[in-house]
Amino acid sequence: MATRPESKTRTKPRLGLPARISRAGAVRISRAVLGRRECRITRREDIFRIASLGLDWDIGVMVYAPADGAVTRGRDGRKAGFFLLHGGNGDFKSVEPLALLLAERFGYKVVSMTFPGRLYFPNRSRDWPGDTIEPDGRARMPIWKRGEVITPDQYRLIHETSLRDRYGTRTLARAKPGTLFYHRMAAWPAAFEEGMVAACRRHFPEGDYSVYAHGHSTGGAFTAILSQRLANMAGQTEVETAPIGEINRVKHAWSGSLGKIKGFEKGAQGQDGLEDRFTDLYLRTWRDRARYAGPEALGKEGPQALMRLPALMEDVLESWRTERLRPQFKAEFLITHNIAASLEKAARAAARRLRSSRAETAALVGRYLDYGRYLKGPDARPVPPVLFVNSCYSRDNSEEVFKEVILPMLGRLRPPPRTHLVVVEASSHLYTEADGEDLPLGMTPVAAKLFDDALTRGYFLV
Repeated sequence: MATRPESKTRTKPRLGLPARISRAGAVRISRAVLGRRECRITRREDIFRIASLGLDWDIGVMVYAPADGAVTRGRDGRKAGFFLLHGGNGDFKSVEPLALLLAERFGYKVVSMTFPGRLYFPNRSRDWPGDTIEPDGRARMPIWKRGEVITPDQYRLIHETSLRDRYGTRTLARAKPGTLFYHRMAAWPAAFEEGMVAACRRHFPEGDYSVYAHGHSTGGAFTAILSQRLANMAGQTEVETAPIGEINRVKHAWSGSLGKIKGFEKGAQGQDGLEDRFTDLYLRTWRDRARYAGPEALGKEGPQALMRLPALMEDVLESWRTERLRPQFKAEFLITHNIAASLEKAARAAARRLRSSRAETAALVGRYLDYGRYLKGPDARPVPPVLFVNSCYSRDNSEEVFKEVILPMLGRLRPPPRTHLVVVEASSHLYTEADGEDLPLGMTPVAAKLFDDALTRGYFLV
């Protein structure tokens, strides 16, 4: 059984930022933000190539900025740039509502990066065709480099049921050793790190910009990585996020050991037990929508929600028709759950391909293991301030787990970063989606306003 961290957490507002926002308050903020005058912006795609671990990778970002070049500045006097990452199922379109609000209503420059392999280059719309698993057994595959195709002979499909109560049956595409797919699956973590840094350096020059990063869900573990690897990173602005892997793993273990959280029975939102191999690409299906829809309906409606299970499932299946236009595959569990054994095996597989020396292999293993934890030591960059915004109906991060695990573990870093949590009594984990007619963009406008308040009030100055 996991033990609770002993550190105390602060609950007082930080620099005028609230600790809690009621639904009525969220509606008022949303209407005020959506009522602000829009500034004219430019929206353009930037696709660039990087070389990482002996392979070429095409990285895609969308850039949103005031058309007149007058980017809003923070209290530090520098232009403020927001770097956004989507969650584990999507691409840049998943967080575009936030990008547009930050650019159009507040005048910030925004760079929204799609995870390596997730951008569908063949279609200008970037929508993916078909489904993640086709009737003939073919799986949807990442496109890490334009023109490159991962063929069915490079993987086999695995049906995994050990976590069926939480995920349903999980379908994994397992890379065969020696194939291009295998080599890509071993090397993508380094390409992800280098792609983030390159994107920020291209669009947020260090002397001109301070960078504020937001990663939704899975993306949060990667903005946490970026926070210590980008010199002009000033803070994290996180909505419905996953913390860095070492904290995320403790979070799941702690949640599973707790008797009840907000009506969830013991273990219902607890330890995932995920120990995925680095060779496994998880193919998402309607089941992943269902595993959010159930707990969120329970939180909002109570057990009575089960009485309309057929209607809930109809909504889930209908929503999948749209959601499958996004990538809907995932390989990031080894980082977001800090699966150290898989990280080490991936690093060693990449090193073998590169014919690395023993010292080079050890260095690469260390680099990979660091993706699941904060860097420490005299040369490590301090973790910058973090502002968390979370729905009280969140399936992944309850208010209790923030106060008992996430914030205390951040508080034990040396030096500890400034942290603050704002709980919103509305919306859900998919925070950009409508929550009734009065919240057409969920809590996206609330998050944008809180980010702006934090910048203008000096929350990120340390």
